Amino acid sequence: MDPVEDAVLAKVGSVELKIGRIEHFRVRIRYLNGADVRGDREGMPTWPYERGARDSWTVADWRARRFRNVYPGFDVDVLDGEGSVVAAGQTLLETVRESYDEQ
Repeated sequence: MDPVEDAVLAKVGSVELKIGRIEHFRVRIRYLNGADVRGDREGMPTWPYERGARDSWTVADWRARRFRNVYPGFDVDVLDGEGSVVAAGQTLLETVRESYDEQ
């Protein structure tokens, strides 16, 4: 059974919030051309994961292994605790998550 095919469809804003709750960092979903996707856009599969990815994964790993599998045709910004985009794909998820503890 494919979790993406069986997923309930949701608004982008709800998906971003659920990713934040599960993964313990905030995200901003974008179109491949870099434009923000409006939070009230409907028809997105819900986030199928129930546990966050490992701290040892990099941001690039997370995008490739989780986000792009569920949302092909979209890109995503991973945000640190200050709300800034984590530009380096080699940043560990542990580092991103720790930036929220510093706030």
